[in-house]
Amino acid sequence: MKRVTAVLLGLIMLLGIGGAGCSFVGGAATGAAGTSAAYEYQKHKQMKRLEDDFKAGRISKEEYLKRKEQISQGSLIY
Repeated sequence: MKRVTAVLLGLIMLLGIGGAGCSFVGGAATGAAGTSAAYEYQKHKQMKRLEDDFKAGRISKEEYLKRKEQISQGSLIY
């Protein structure tokens, strides 16, 4: 009887540790997604500003294409 109780207690503890790990991994995934979204939003703002500068004639087509390539290198969207 003591052996069964010890095994059940061990399983309960193992499940508790596993659950804590899942919440940590879930929290890390949520944090990573939030960071990625903020990064992509920053890229979006840069691209919008670049397009506005090009349309207003403040930069040349060559400069526009060069900077557009730089912005899109690290982006998932552009």
